[in-house]
Amino acid sequence: MRNKHFFPLWIRQLQNWAVTVGSVLVCLLLLPMRLPGMELLGIGPNWLAIWVVAWSANRKPYQGILAGLATGFLLDGMSRAEPTHAIGLALVGFLTASLKKSRYIQEDFISVALIVFGMVLVAETVMAVQFLFVGDRDLAVVWQNYQVIALASAVLSSLWAPVVYVPLQWFWQRYQS
Repeated sequence: MRNKHFFPLWIRQLQNWAVTVGSVLVCLLLLPMRLPGMELLGIGPNWLAIWVVAWSANRKPYQGILAGLATGFLLDGMSRAEPTHAIGLALVGFLTASLKKSRYIQEDFISVALIVFGMVLVAETVMAVQFLFVGDRDLAVVWQNYQVIALASAVLSSLWAPVVYVPLQWFWQRYQS
């Protein structure tokens, strides 16, 4: 019987690491960009939340938490670290990995968009709650900003989710086989 993989295991593992780390870096670099079609009311998609959903979709909850913490700390390094993005993204990773997707949700564009929509709302809610406790911000101001940011980011993220999710899922499924 012939081996179905052309490259040795260590090269495939290196390729997997390169794609995983490279995709996180691309998502990090896309966050501050505001290209045509990528913004609504001055808000862009939450590329890291999309990546965490893609990563966590077929993994264990602790792996989703670790991915969320890692990407959250990377984003904190690029922006203001207070309040932290790591808590919200870790929760996104945990919830996505905990979903019983095989029972309720299938791997199609609409399901992925709905999952991303909900998870971006979760991440933005965690950020809004942190803003209440980290500064001297008024609840009315936080609530008003939260509504605009969460809805615009969730809509855009769900629309752009297949651009990140589909190629990564294709690669990771091919890598595991």
